[in-house]
Amino acid sequence: MDKEGNSDSAAIDHFIQPLIEKWKKGEKRGQPVITISVEPGSGGHVIGKRLAEILGLDYFDHAIIKAIAKSAHVSEQVIASVEKEWLTGIQDFIASLINDRYLWPGLYLEHLMKVIGIIAKHGGAVIMGRGANFIIPPDERLSVRVVAPLEQRVANVAREYGVSEEEARRRVVNRENRRAAFIKKSYHADIANPYHYNLVINTGASDMDTAIGAIIGALVGGQEMTTRKCLP
Repeated sequence: MDKEGNSDSAAIDHFIQPLIEKWKKGEKRGQPVITISVEPGSGGHVIGKRLAEILGLDYFDHAIIKAIAKSAHVSEQVIASVEKEWLTGIQDFIASLINDRYLWPGLYLEHLMKVIGIIAKHGGAVIMGRGANFIIPPDERLSVRVVAPLEQRVANVAREYGVSEEEARRRVVNRENRRAAFIKKSYHADIANPYHYNLVINTGASDMDTAIGAIIGALVGGQEMTTRKCLP
């Protein structure tokens, strides 16, 4: 188990170190942050990856975020790369979440909030899952929810993983239930509530290019609104 754990930690270090070096140089600072919540099998991860490539943003899959947040060593390394005033702001915001609305299930959520908060402060990122939209203040991110009809999602999973429809349905339902439970426990929120998102996309009614275009359009529109608010 130690060998496997050391291997995982080394892989995370290998992933995060180049990002820390970019962050220290100020690269991507001030660029947009997009959070994407997905229904299993909806194609949201494909949309997230392509969106990051098109816009030149760093891509953080939910599995990467989860792995970083589980590792105290990597979390401390990430946190140490941030100026004190940034970290203070993140700590204050986390404190407000805990005191005002959220549960506190332990050290994992503490690391998760800090890691996502720091990624958001640096900017220039697409963050998949882990309830990132509940951690980052609304005016600092564009929050997207990608959905699709259940039967289509089951068919997508069956085709992608080469499993039966019955097995695909089991995977979709189980994963959906786990994600909903995590969000409910961690943030006292319903992951499916559309009011938590700036944009909800149904891939059952639109193709990938249309979905990506809609997200970019919402991002540009949001930036224009922010610019107008800043004008005298």
